[in-house]
Amino acid sequence: MKVSVITTVRNGAATLATCLESVAFQLRRSPRGQEFEIEHVVVDGLSTDGSVELARAYPATVRQLVSEPDRGIYDGMNKGLALATGEVAGFLNADDFFFRPDALGQVVDVFSGDTDTCYGQVLGVDPGRPERIRRVWPAVPYRRSRFRFGWMPPHPTFFARLEAYRRFGFLRLDLGSAADYELMLRFLYRHRLSSRCVPDLWIAMRLGGVSNATFGNRLRSNSFDRKAWKVNGLDPFPGFRILKPARKVPQFWRRPSRLVERDLVSFLHRTLSPSFPAVPGSGSAGQSSG
Repeated sequence: MKVSVITTVRNGAATLATCLESVAFQLRRSPRGQEFEIEHVVVDGLSTDGSVELARAYPATVRQLVSEPDRGIYDGMNKGLALATGEVAGFLNADDFFFRPDALGQVVDVFSGDTDTCYGQVLGVDPGRPERIRRVWPAVPYRRSRFRFGWMPPHPTFFARLEAYRRFGFLRLDLGSAADYELMLRFLYRHRLSSRCVPDLWIAMRLGGVSNATFGNRLRSNSFDRKAWKVNGLDPFPGFRILKPARKVPQFWRRPSRLVERDLVSFLHRTLSPSFPAVPGSGSAGQSSG
């Protein structure tokens, strides 16, 4: 099996190196013993800060690299989907990273069956101090009805068969920050594709997205969420507008296990700098559980 990981970037060299390293860091044998191939597709929006040169330094994993003008992150993601040649595809933002070496292996094991899509859990970390965990976005077992009450899978961990994108379409560019939400709604709720939850932490996501930067941005994002239902000819539960953002609040109270914290710091110590403070007893990567 080949897994395509799509990353879009524009002048993101400050965090891209960690993203690239985290893909190269992945084991090529799944926990169940399946060998697989990784194709990292990097779509650059004409960076001037050395991002392209960074991507070229990983020829073993960066199999596809383009640098050209685009209409934003979701346009870049669609370009990546068009270039991808794997059986399964997912996205990894330039400021996010896999901190466990078996994350993609777990994805491969899920897709060895007849599942159409899958998702795991996400750590939300401080943008400037990624060893500091601010949020844990848990993954609960998939139930289609959850969408009506404001639920969505943790989108940074969402993987789908590439055939699903070819059959049901790519990301819509007219929905702003709700483009990824609409895609999952379309795949899972409207077209009833199957999905499987893996209750494990795969990705660390630097917090500070534009959609949550101001109250006005949050309202705009909420209106796009509503539009995501309308463009699919669907109607959500009446309390949807309140329930969807409210679901995020408990995520800031959750704490991961000490093993997860050690895996995170161990990866950052290995990647960022030899001087990065290591956690005693780290090196348990691949052993932790969300």
